[in-house]
Amino acid sequence: MRLLQSLTRGLRALDILYAAGRPLRLTEIADELGVEKSNASHVLKTLVASGYASQDDSRRYQASARGPVAPREHSLSDVVACKERCRPALEALVRGTGECAHLAVLVDTRVWYIDKVDSTLPLKVDHPIGSLSPLHCTALGKAFLAFGNAAIPSDRARYTPKTITDLDTLLVEITRTRGRGYAIDDEEFAPGIRCAARPVFDEHGQMIAALGVSGPSVRVDDARLTELGELVRAAPLTPFREP
Repeated sequence: MRLLQSLTRGLRALDILYAAGRPLRLTEIADELGVEKSNASHVLKTLVASGYASQDDSRRYQASARGPVAPREHSLSDVVACKERCRPALEALVRGTGECAHLAVLVDTRVWYIDKVDSTLPLKVDHPIGSLSPLHCTALGKAFLAFGNAAIPSDRARYTPKTITDLDTLLVEITRTRGRGYAIDDEEFAPGIRCAARPVFDEHGQMIAALGVSGPSVRVDDARLTELGELVRAAPLTPFREP
């Protein structure tokens, strides 16, 4: 797939602003993007004009809410309704793939598992309901980084040799995730485990949860991981109930 360079650069600039957590000078952003200051300036002016960033009196840039409208806070009843809505999709994915399916929501800088359906196979992946996992090296977490309002964590611990800890590399992965419509974990959180996950949006178009499938790498090779990703991305969800 051919990526639009200007759009990719704008998304990277926005992710850099979120990751920094503080106003940045034009020079700092240009250095992170690897472009001339004039090119970075055009990107940032576009983000400011679109409401995705702002510039303070010291001419430093910072990220706004992800979009002109501030993200909606999800209540406990929203999460419960989402869990009920996604349960049939979890069950269908397990029937169709034979692997475990999980549902998680964002809690501060981690994902929190709120539902799962186990595989019937002897060798399977188990993330207990109530457990927490990092954002930068799990498929569920990277789905929130790519499609939700989660900021890239400054503490990106290495769990395996494949864990992405470098910011630029992670930004590229986030861009790829947006392009294909689902996130992957290629043995980045635990050796021998590969996962694919998609975003779940509420009725306002804001991400409320991530839904994914996980399996051991002895069964999930590169081709199978792509297949699982496409199955997860296409998984039908129960429509929202009318108020």
